[in-house]
Formats: sequence, C-alpha cells, structure tokens
Amino acid sequence: MEDLPDIRIGTAEREAAMQRLSDHFAAGRLSVAEFDERSAVIAAAVTRGDITPVFADLPDPLVKAAAVPAKPESGFLSEWPERVMAVIPILAVILFFATGSWLWFLAIPLMGALLFGSRHNQDDRGRDRRRDRRGRGRDAID
Repeated sequence: MEDLPDIRIGTAEREAAMQRLSDHFAAGRLSVAEFDERSAVIAAAVTRGDITPVFADLPDPLVKAAAVPAKPESGFLSEWPERVMAVIPILAVILFFATGSWLWFLAIPLMGALLFGSRHNQDDRGRDRRRDRRGRGRDAID
C-alpha cells in the first residue's frame, strides 16, 4: 500500500495520518512547532508520497505496540465499579424526591469509598503500599 506514492489520498487517510502524528506528539517525540508544521503538510497532502516524509524520522507504530505490553481485553463487567458509581448520584436524586430525605445523598461518598477505597493503597504492580507503625511501607526492606 505504501509502495504506490502517486496514489491520491482522501479524508480518511489524512485523518489516520493526523492520528498517528498526534500519537507521536503525545508520546513527546515532537515539539509544538514540529507538530504544527507536520500537521500542515498532512492537511495539504494530495498523494501518499506527500505524507511519507512527515513520518520519515519517527518510529513505526508497530514498534511502539511491541514495546508496550498489550492491555488485557476488558469485558463489560471489568469496569463495574465505575458503572455502579455513575448510577449512584442518579439513584440518590430519585430517592430524595421519592422520600423527601436528603440523607440519600450521603450514599454518594459512601459508595465511592466502598468501591474505590482499596485502589488508593496499591501501587502500579498491585502491591500493598500501606504504612506500618514505623512509617515505612509494608514492602520496605528492613
């Protein structure tokens, strides 16, 4: 596909190229000025050959994907705490109007603490970071 530089491109190819360029910018490979220059070239591109020089000094996206471990597939229930937490304020408002008691709004922070409280005390590898009585983490070396 890349071996035919004189083939005209459309909006979809320009948008895909802009997305790739944005990914490189987000990764810190481009300055703002470089991003602006290269995005102008992509916006004015007519053929594939016009876009190829924009990515000449940037790594291939396949290399980036190989360097970063793939995130496991998430199913519908993998984010259930976030989904439940999104419903809690709505439920609290409904119960407030149904019963007239403002105490239902206390369920919002309570559910937040119950659903997300244990995540705060774990590091990126899932180890417990809570402190012992001496002020050191449990995973600290004695």
